[in-house]
Amino acid sequence: MAGEPTSAWDEGALRALVPRVLAGLVRRGEQFDAAEDALQEALLEALRVWPAHPPRDPRAWLTTVATRRLVDARRSEAARQRREEESAAAEPAPAAADAAEVGDDTLFLLFRCCHPALAPASQVALTLRAVGGLTTREIADAFYVPEATMAQRISRAKRTLRGRRFDRPGDLAVVLRVLYLVYTTGHAGPPDRVDLAAEAIRLTRQLTLATAEPEAHGLLALMLLNHARLPARVDAQGRLVTLDRQDRGLWDRREIAEGVRVLQAALARQTDQRPPGHYQVEAAIAALHDDAASAAETDWPQILSWYDDLVGLSADPVRDDPAAVLGRAVAVGHVRGAAAGLRETDRLRDVLGERHRWHAVRGHLHELDGDLAAAADAYAEAARRATTVAERDHLVRRAARARAAASPPATGARTSAHARDGET
Repeated sequence: MAGEPTSAWDEGALRALVPRVLAGLVRRGEQFDAAEDALQEALLEALRVWPAHPPRDPRAWLTTVATRRLVDARRSEAARQRREEESAAAEPAPAAADAAEVGDDTLFLLFRCCHPALAPASQVALTLRAVGGLTTREIADAFYVPEATMAQRISRAKRTLRGRRFDRPGDLAVVLRVLYLVYTTGHAGPPDRVDLAAEAIRLTRQLTLATAEPEAHGLLALMLLNHARLPARVDAQGRLVTLDRQDRGLWDRREIAEGVRVLQAALARQTDQRPPGHYQVEAAIAALHDDAASAAETDWPQILSWYDDLVGLSADPVRDDPAAVLGRAVAVGHVRGAAAGLRETDRLRDVLGERHRWHAVRGHLHELDGDLAAAADAYAEAARRATTVAERDHLVRRAARARAAASPPATGARTSAHARDGET
């Protein structure tokens, strides 16, 4: 194969090599920003050379070319003592890397990209560039910012790390938060952009190769269990479809089964002294939703129990985890009645009353209670405060449907809001 052109080494294959080569350069003592720039040049050279002359060991080839670029850069910028280029002319012999090595490289880079000196936005951007291997343009498109803006953000992040000792890398909790942010950004994004959700799952898989920490495995389970529902999340017109209205036949059952297996293994590692963490609890809630054959068969009492555990993980859950307290209010409404759920939201008004999700939850609970006029008003207010076009349009439709159902035409039979043309 060494002497034949090949199409196997496309952009995706190159991307998978990025964290391993970059980690090797940084471990050797190279500055992060210089190593990343040199690797980008090596990747461009690979795209030019490999189709006609594929290497026996792609990782070693990239390392050698990147090293040459680093040496050339040092020669041009300062009169430092020349480093001998070891094996620069000869291609190294192939060396297979096992899964543990790959996972270790990914963990090494994830921690560096999540260095506490960096702002969260910079941690995400640098993770996608250095570990995910995405181009600056792909990252910019995913976050709806100009390419020049994202390039500046990445450059600032690399400058921040320049000269810093990596003895205070981001801790695992920060790494997990960054990966979850990447996932949620991708999960809410349109299908024609870079699939950040799939990229976050890939990176989290790599992370779990290097750590037995249950929360890392819980995060992977949560991603899988939510991602399995993605095919049913929008309809043929691109409109959001709420969980209770989704076509469950479109859900990826294999992905659900994997998520459940990963979650069960993570929960099995917990003890009375160390209960399940945030991601494991969220994954358990997602698993219960996925396990229901229909919305009517959802095990709401069990979900409420998990929500009780989830809000108990925060000292001030209303401010620290508003999504959890609002989710719990919905569960209370399904278990103890809509009026009880509405009373839960009343207690949250002072802190969350300005957020569109608070009004959306109120709309759902009023609808559950049969007060469709109040539901329409709540949905309309939620739409007015929505932060994305997709959510706003979705809430406008729900408000219109509830209002129409509350005031049916006098000459015809009342049309069920839940049966109307399949809208969300």
